[in-house]
Amino acid sequence: MSPSGASDHAVHLIQLAAAAADAKNGTDFVALDVTGPLPLTDAFLLITGRNERNVLAIVDEIEDKLAEAGTKALRREGRSEGRWVLLDFGDIVVHVFHEDDRMYYSLERLWRDCPVIPITLPVRQGE
Repeated sequence: MSPSGASDHAVHLIQLAAAAADAKNGTDFVALDVTGPLPLTDAFLLITGRNERNVLAIVDEIEDKLAEAGTKALRREGRSEGRWVLLDFGDIVVHVFHEDDRMYYSLERLWRDCPVIPITLPVRQGE
């Protein structure tokens, strides 16, 4: 187990998903350990996309990178609208929001009592 209640595998998936989202210009990454209130998953990863196309590009990249690592989405919701897409990978649930919807739903506020899982993003070339 990691220092949080989330499994090491869940933390690893969070890092992979965050790196994939970062590669498609996702922003405002927040990972939360939800093992306390939710026994069905270890962590949430919240990501913001600038517009519907960006949200869908982020979702596609996350699904591709996690599939390469041997983890496929068990369920996905919201893909047709591109405003708030939920990807359930079992150990983690990824929420990719359009920036307006991220502010409106404010999941960070709803889950504010959950510990934050640190995210380390890869350094991009030229930065």
